[in-house]
Amino acid sequence: MTPMHHADEAILIDYAAGSLREPVALLVATHLALCPVCRAEVRRLESLGGALFDELEPAAVGAECLDEVMARLDEPEPAAATMAPQASAAPGDKIVPRPLRDYLPASLDEVFAGSGRRRLAEVPLLASYPGYRTRLMRIRAGATMPKHTHGGSELTLVLSGGFSDHTGHYLRGDLAATDPSITHQPVADDDGDCVCLAVTDAPLKLVGPLGMLLNPFLHL
Repeated sequence: MTPMHHADEAILIDYAAGSLREPVALLVATHLALCPVCRAEVRRLESLGGALFDELEPAAVGAECLDEVMARLDEPEPAAATMAPQASAAPGDKIVPRPLRDYLPASLDEVFAGSGRRRLAEVPLLASYPGYRTRLMRIRAGATMPKHTHGGSELTLVLSGGFSDHTGHYLRGDLAATDPSITHQPVADDDGDCVCLAVTDAPLKLVGPLGMLLNPFLHL
Protein backbone atom coordinates (compact mmCIF):
# COMPACT_ATOMS: atom_id res chain seq x y z
CA MET A 1 0.00 0.00 0.00
CA THR A 2 1.38 3.40 -0.99
CA PRO A 3 1.70 5.83 1.94
CA MET A 4 -0.77 8.70 2.04
CA HIS A 5 1.29 11.12 4.17
CA HIS A 6 4.53 12.17 2.50
CA ALA A 7 7.69 14.11 3.32
CA ASP A 8 7.57 17.86 2.83
CA GLU A 9 9.04 19.10 -0.45
CA ALA A 10 11.66 21.18 1.38
CA ILE A 11 12.89 18.09 3.24
CA LEU A 12 13.12 16.11 0.00
CA ILE A 13 15.10 18.93 -1.61
CA ASP A 14 17.57 18.94 1.29
CA TYR A 15 17.80 15.15 1.17
CA ALA A 16 18.52 15.18 -2.56
CA ALA A 17 21.20 17.82 -1.94
CA GLY A 18 22.77 15.74 0.86
CA SER A 19 22.33 18.53 3.39
CA LEU A 20 20.12 16.88 6.02
CA ARG A 21 21.48 16.04 9.46
CA GLU A 22 22.03 12.32 9.95
CA PRO A 23 18.97 11.62 12.18
CA VAL A 24 16.60 13.32 9.73
CA ALA A 25 18.36 11.78 6.73
CA LEU A 26 17.92 8.33 8.32
CA LEU A 27 14.20 8.88 8.80
CA VAL A 28 13.73 10.24 5.27
CA ALA A 29 15.73 7.39 3.73
CA THR A 30 13.56 4.89 5.60
CA HIS A 31 10.42 6.65 4.37
CA LEU A 32 11.73 6.60 0.79
CA ALA A 33 12.26 2.84 1.02
CA LEU A 34 8.52 2.52 1.69
CA CYS A 35 7.17 5.32 -0.52
CA PRO A 36 7.47 5.11 -4.33
CA VAL A 37 5.96 8.60 -4.70
CA CYS A 38 8.70 10.31 -2.68
CA ARG A 39 11.42 8.11 -4.23
CA ALA A 40 10.36 9.30 -7.67
CA GLU A 41 10.38 12.90 -6.49
CA VAL A 42 13.90 12.56 -5.07
CA ARG A 43 15.11 11.09 -8.37
CA ARG A 44 13.55 14.05 -10.17
CA LEU A 45 15.22 16.52 -7.81
CA GLU A 46 18.58 14.81 -8.17
CA SER A 47 18.30 14.92 -11.97
CA LEU A 48 17.32 18.57 -11.84
CA GLY A 49 20.22 19.37 -9.53
CA GLY A 50 22.62 17.55 -11.84
CA ALA A 51 21.36 19.47 -14.87
CA LEU A 52 21.73 22.80 -13.07
CA PHE A 53 25.24 21.85 -11.95
CA ASP A 54 26.25 21.08 -15.53
CA GLU A 55 25.18 24.58 -16.58
CA LEU A 56 27.39 26.35 -14.02
CA GLU A 57 30.40 28.25 -15.30
CA PRO A 58 33.75 27.03 -13.92
CA ALA A 59 35.04 29.15 -11.07
CA ALA A 60 38.49 29.51 -9.55
CA VAL A 61 38.94 28.07 -6.07
CA GLY A 62 41.34 28.98 -3.33
CA ALA A 63 44.01 26.76 -1.82
CA GLU A 64 41.84 26.22 1.25
CA CYS A 65 39.23 24.40 -0.86
CA LEU A 66 41.21 21.14 -0.82
CA ASP A 67 41.50 21.27 2.96
CA GLU A 68 37.73 21.67 3.28
CA VAL A 69 37.06 18.77 0.93
CA MET A 70 39.48 16.50 2.78
CA ALA A 71 37.87 17.42 6.11
CA ARG A 72 34.44 16.47 4.81
CA LEU A 73 35.66 13.02 3.81
CA ASP A 74 35.57 12.09 7.49
CA GLU A 75 31.90 13.06 7.85
CA PRO A 76 29.32 10.21 7.96
CA GLU A 77 27.50 9.55 4.72
CA PRO A 78 23.74 10.27 4.64
CA ALA A 79 21.52 7.24 4.98
CA ALA A 80 20.53 5.77 1.62
CA ALA A 81 17.05 4.65 0.64
CA THR A 82 17.84 0.97 0.06
CA MET A 83 14.83 -1.20 -0.59
CA ALA A 84 13.29 -3.72 1.80
CA PRO A 85 15.11 -6.23 4.01
CA GLN A 86 17.14 -9.21 2.96
CA ALA A 87 15.66 -12.71 3.12
CA SER A 88 17.96 -13.59 6.05
CA ALA A 89 16.41 -10.94 8.31
CA ALA A 90 14.79 -12.07 11.57
CA PRO A 91 10.97 -12.29 11.39
CA GLY A 92 10.42 -9.07 13.34
CA ASP A 93 12.84 -7.22 11.09
CA LYS A 94 10.82 -7.79 7.94
CA ILE A 95 8.96 -4.58 8.72
CA VAL A 96 12.24 -2.60 8.95
CA PRO A 97 13.70 -1.22 5.68
CA ARG A 98 17.45 -1.55 5.25
CA PRO A 99 18.40 2.10 5.96
CA LEU A 100 17.02 1.79 9.50
CA ARG A 101 18.02 -1.84 10.06
CA ASP A 102 21.67 -0.90 9.63
CA TYR A 103 21.30 1.41 12.67
CA LEU A 104 19.64 -1.09 15.04
CA PRO A 105 21.82 -2.55 17.81
CA ALA A 106 20.06 -5.93 17.43
CA SER A 107 17.03 -7.45 15.75
CA LEU A 108 13.70 -5.69 16.26
CA ASP A 109 12.44 -8.56 18.40
CA GLU A 110 15.54 -8.36 20.59
CA VAL A 111 15.56 -4.59 21.15
CA PHE A 112 12.02 -4.70 22.55
CA ALA A 113 12.41 -8.04 24.34
CA GLY A 114 12.78 -6.50 27.82
CA SER A 115 9.91 -4.02 27.59
CA GLY A 116 7.14 -6.45 28.58
CA ARG A 117 3.61 -5.12 28.13
CA ARG A 118 4.43 -1.49 28.76
CA ARG A 119 2.20 0.94 26.89
CA LEU A 120 5.22 2.68 25.36
CA ALA A 121 8.68 1.22 24.81
CA GLU A 122 11.56 3.24 23.36
CA VAL A 123 14.97 2.35 21.96
CA PRO A 124 17.41 5.27 21.50
CA LEU A 125 19.38 5.51 18.25
CA LEU A 126 22.22 7.90 17.36
CA ALA A 127 22.35 8.80 21.05
CA SER A 128 25.59 10.75 20.69
CA TYR A 129 24.37 12.93 17.80
CA PRO A 130 24.03 16.49 19.20
CA GLY A 131 20.78 18.43 19.05
CA TYR A 132 18.48 15.53 18.12
CA ARG A 133 16.67 12.70 19.84
CA THR A 134 16.14 9.65 17.65
CA ARG A 135 13.95 6.84 18.96
CA LEU A 136 12.45 3.58 17.80
CA MET A 137 9.08 3.35 19.58
CA ARG A 138 6.56 0.60 20.12
CA ILE A 139 3.08 1.70 21.22
CA ARG A 140 0.78 -1.07 22.37
CA ALA A 141 -2.44 -1.64 20.40
CA GLY A 142 -5.17 0.79 21.48
CA ALA A 143 -2.88 2.78 23.80
CA THR A 144 -3.35 6.55 24.12
CA MET A 145 -0.26 8.70 24.43
CA PRO A 146 -0.12 11.71 26.77
CA LYS A 147 -1.42 14.92 25.24
CA HIS A 148 1.55 17.10 24.28
CA THR A 149 2.94 19.85 22.13
CA HIS A 150 6.50 20.39 20.91
CA GLY A 151 9.42 22.67 21.66
CA GLY A 152 10.61 22.22 18.06
CA SER A 153 9.93 19.84 15.20
CA GLU A 154 9.04 16.15 15.39
CA LEU A 155 9.03 13.68 12.50
CA THR A 156 7.37 10.30 13.06
CA LEU A 157 7.47 7.46 10.53
CA VAL A 158 5.16 4.47 10.96
CA LEU A 159 6.86 1.11 10.35
CA SER A 160 3.97 -1.16 11.34
CA GLY A 161 0.48 -0.81 12.74
CA GLY A 162 -0.89 2.71 12.83
CA PHE A 163 -2.01 5.64 14.95
CA SER A 164 -4.47 8.51 14.72
CA ASP A 165 -4.71 12.05 16.01
CA HIS A 166 -6.65 15.12 14.92
CA THR A 167 -4.32 15.59 11.93
CA GLY A 168 -5.13 12.21 10.37
CA HIS A 169 -4.64 8.46 10.36
CA TYR A 170 -1.09 7.20 9.81
CA LEU A 171 -0.18 3.70 8.59
CA ARG A 172 2.98 1.92 7.41
CA GLY A 173 5.23 4.30 5.48
CA ASP A 174 3.29 7.42 6.47
CA LEU A 175 5.28 10.37 7.83
CA ALA A 176 3.76 12.72 10.41
CA ALA A 177 5.37 16.15 10.87
CA THR A 178 4.55 18.33 13.88
CA ASP A 179 5.87 21.59 15.33
CA PRO A 180 5.12 23.97 18.23
CA SER A 181 1.82 24.99 16.61
CA ILE A 182 0.38 21.48 17.06
CA THR A 183 -0.97 19.94 20.25
CA HIS A 184 -2.05 16.34 19.85
CA GLN A 185 -2.71 13.02 21.56
CA PRO A 186 -1.84 10.05 19.33
CA VAL A 187 -3.85 6.84 19.76
CA ALA A 188 -2.52 3.52 18.43
CA ASP A 189 -4.86 1.43 16.27
CA ASP A 190 -6.65 -1.43 18.00
CA ASP A 191 -5.59 -4.14 15.55
CA GLY A 192 -1.91 -4.31 16.44
CA ASP A 193 1.05 -2.60 18.07
CA CYS A 194 2.37 0.52 16.35
CA VAL A 195 6.12 0.65 15.71
CA CYS A 196 7.51 4.05 14.71
CA LEU A 197 10.75 5.90 14.15
CA ALA A 198 10.68 9.39 15.67
CA VAL A 199 13.17 12.26 15.42
CA THR A 200 12.85 15.45 17.50
CA ASP A 201 15.09 18.51 17.76
CA ALA A 202 13.64 19.80 21.05
CA PRO A 203 11.84 18.27 24.05
CA LEU A 204 8.14 17.47 23.98
CA LYS A 205 5.93 19.48 26.32
CA LEU A 206 3.15 17.63 28.12
CA VAL A 207 -0.15 19.50 28.42
CA GLY A 208 -2.28 19.77 31.56
CA PRO A 209 -1.61 19.82 35.32
CA LEU A 210 0.30 16.52 35.32
CA GLY A 211 2.34 17.68 32.36
CA MET A 212 3.41 20.81 34.24
CA LEU A 213 4.84 18.56 36.97
CA LEU A 214 6.61 16.17 34.58
CA ASN A 215 7.97 18.61 31.97
CA PRO A 216 11.10 19.53 33.98
CA PHE A 217 12.11 15.86 33.85
CA LEU A 218 11.75 15.51 30.08
CA HIS A 219 14.94 15.73 28.05
CA LEU A 220 15.84 16.05 24.37
